[in-house]
Amino acid sequence: MIPRIRIVEAGAHVGQEVRIAGWLYNLRKSGKIAFPQLRDGSGIIQGVAVKAEVPEELFESLRSLTQESSIILQGKIRAEERAAGGYEMDVTGLEIIQRVSEEDPYPITPKEHGPDFLLNHRHLWLRSRRQHAIARVRHEVIRATRDFFDSNGFILMDTPIFTPAACEGTSTLFEVDYFEDQKVYLSQSGQLYNEANAMAQGKVYCFGPTFRAEKSKTRRHLTEFWMVEPEMAYATLDEVKVLAEDMLCFIVDRVLNNRQAELKVLERDVSKLERIRKPFARMHYDEAVTLLQGKGSEIVWGGDFGGTDETLLTEDQPGPLIVDNFPTEIKAFYFQPVDGRPECALGMDVLAPEGYGEIIGGGQRIHDLDLLLKRLDEHNLPREAFDWYTDLRKYGSVPHAGFGMGIERCVTWMCGLEHLRETIAYPRMIYRTRP
Repeated sequence: MIPRIRIVEAGAHVGQEVRIAGWLYNLRKSGKIAFPQLRDGSGIIQGVAVKAEVPEELFESLRSLTQESSIILQGKIRAEERAAGGYEMDVTGLEIIQRVSEEDPYPITPKEHGPDFLLNHRHLWLRSRRQHAIARVRHEVIRATRDFFDSNGFILMDTPIFTPAACEGTSTLFEVDYFEDQKVYLSQSGQLYNEANAMAQGKVYCFGPTFRAEKSKTRRHLTEFWMVEPEMAYATLDEVKVLAEDMLCFIVDRVLNNRQAELKVLERDVSKLERIRKPFARMHYDEAVTLLQGKGSEIVWGGDFGGTDETLLTEDQPGPLIVDNFPTEIKAFYFQPVDGRPECALGMDVLAPEGYGEIIGGGQRIHDLDLLLKRLDEHNLPREAFDWYTDLRKYGSVPHAGFGMGIERCVTWMCGLEHLRETIAYPRMIYRTRP
């Protein structure tokens, strides 16, 4: 039996006859030689078939292959320094599983296509070398994130996607019909439940899809995205800052160590990632507003940062910037106020360099029952919907803190992309729910 291998395993089979199952990525041919390029998800390898050295029927079958036809190539692996993966296959056999019709050819050709065309064919666009590389960097970011928390005493605890109440106000929630005329919402964060989890386990994280009904069309927003949210009992804002630093440095190192080939495909300037080291620069909101005004921003104290503001704040920074002590008015109801400055909250944003903006938001939570009830009233949130949440302040309340990081924003930064839509297999935006 001739062994069937994956392309990534080719180096272990030099000089051996093998079979590789995949899809025809590209085909170059002349009168006397054919170069079928095969992809199988683990990589791309070029086959070589010389007309004088293979049966005529095999040579003609290779020459007539169409893009993305599913095939099994057979041949001998040899080292080739000039090849992209370092190996080529001298083809000796071909099995065609499904041949793409010439009358209905694969729609994504080597020519330039507009973004709408590519998004409409996202289910096929994922096969391209660029999208393949992005998906693998995303996988590395997620794996590194899990490894970081798992190896630092955190417990993964899943939180509901259907929720009866809002985390940050109902204006950005998707309402869903539930059983017996009940109304629920798609989760915009697992944080509130994660606070309860932290009171049980001490250090926890949740990791899942979240939904925001913001009618935003910027390159930094999706309506469905994945978020990791750690929460720690007996923790303060300062401890959350250190946790965010450690996590991001761990992720960057893993991407640099394990995904150099993918970063090369994406033409990412890795020197900018290599500069990411802790401690990150820190700045109070007050300082940030003064700095922005000096750079021509129209922001006034009390306003939230826009994308341009975030870029201005980090343009002189080699790494991320942590901004804290934001105005209470622009933060969610659950933020603990700063001692002596109740108009400011113990919250922080981590802003990525190179204009990628906020990738982490978090802070210290209110642990006093009376203050939390007051905040619910000020935000016009019904107390009865949060009775389980306020229980946490009745029975063993402690200072606690955490943050949320959107995976897509982190991947966008790691890959050096222009838009979040390429970082998730099937992006959901205001006017896009297909495919």
